[in-house]
Amino acid sequence: SLNNVENHVNSQLSRARRKRQRYVEKNGRCNVQHGNMRETYRYLTDIFTTLVDLNWRCSLFVFVMAYAVTWLFFGAIWYLIAYCRGDLDHLEDEAWTPCVNNVNGFISAFLFSIETETTIGYGYRVITDQCPVGTMLLLLQAILGSMVNAFMVGCMFVKISQPNKRAETLVFSKHAVISLRDDKLCLMFRVGDLRSSHIVGANMRAKLIKSKQTQEGEFIPLDQTDISVGFETGDDRLFLVSPLVISHEIDSNSPFWDMSQAQLEKEDFEIVVILEGMVEATGMTCQARSSYLGEEVLWGHRFSPMMLLAEGFFDIDYGAFHHTFEVGTPSCSARELALAAARLDAHLYWSISSRLDEEPTLVEQATKQSDGSSANSKAGEPMFTVGEMTDIQEQSALGELNGSVTTDQSETEA
Repeated sequence: SLNNVENHVNSQLSRARRKRQRYVEKNGRCNVQHGNMRETYRYLTDIFTTLVDLNWRCSLFVFVMAYAVTWLFFGAIWYLIAYCRGDLDHLEDEAWTPCVNNVNGFISAFLFSIETETTIGYGYRVITDQCPVGTMLLLLQAILGSMVNAFMVGCMFVKISQPNKRAETLVFSKHAVISLRDDKLCLMFRVGDLRSSHIVGANMRAKLIKSKQTQEGEFIPLDQTDISVGFETGDDRLFLVSPLVISHEIDSNSPFWDMSQAQLEKEDFEIVVILEGMVEATGMTCQARSSYLGEEVLWGHRFSPMMLLAEGFFDIDYGAFHHTFEVGTPSCSARELALAAARLDAHLYWSISSRLDEEPTLVEQATKQSDGSSANSKAGEPMFTVGEMTDIQEQSALGELNGSVTTDQSETEA
């Protein structure tokens, strides 16, 4: 036992020294950075998604600059028109008809640009009918201003209504556990929803992230393998009203089929769990992610119950959401456990079959003995058989029983 404890401590120390880099963080953020990208123009082909994916600081900067640049651009054009027509030289001439009334400099032209694009219309600066170029510019600014409004307001609306923050209220347990369930080893983790509004059509998936080498010698880093959480039976579709324990049965199709407790402490892998569903309030698809490293998988543990029956409702104690407790669990792999169960079943089968094969032999022996006793009785020879009684023995036994009774009665009378 001391050697086992020492080996366990050494394995934990070695794993602590070579800390594995997470592929997916516990909060769901993918720890991947794209470098040496030469085709950056592709981001501009989908400029709407690019703007939505920006952080809030950059988004607000782009939002402000989009309006400021258009106002300044058209303000400069209005000022250029007034300058080219000579409106700035006839400010005091009442007989002169300018392109835009009361535009006497760049600031007034900039204010007129803002009033035009935002459709404020104070009524002090207005365009006249003696300026065809101004009329065309007014139409162009109105159209482009509407497009800028639609584009920027749409980006901000989509960014505000993104369901990313909804995933913050979808929680996963800190640890995954492995224990017996219905005499089978199962990998389990817990998921819950903190909000009263539910996730519609919740679906659970799990992936094993582990590097491997093929038979041809090809090294595949971070290879992804599906972990079944009930796709065949429909158990992966969740009704997430209360916290649920998601179970993966370790069978012959599982990547953990040959993994024992000792191997679990040595292996480097990561389990990525993904919960997808539609937000009931907005109708948008939401995805929550988390991951478990090898040291975050507890062998021989089970999750503590957290549901209590209160008066008229079920009470969920989220204080016990991450709690686990130890249970008796074999340390061998699921393959070895299945082989041991198969050997036990085979032993019981052959023992019962051998007994059933012996029963006809006993019956035949009893039949032969009864036939022999009847033949000997006919020949006048006494025959004693264990377990049965002949007619002569029965009569003598009855006579002895009657005689003993009569003797007892005579002794009583005397």
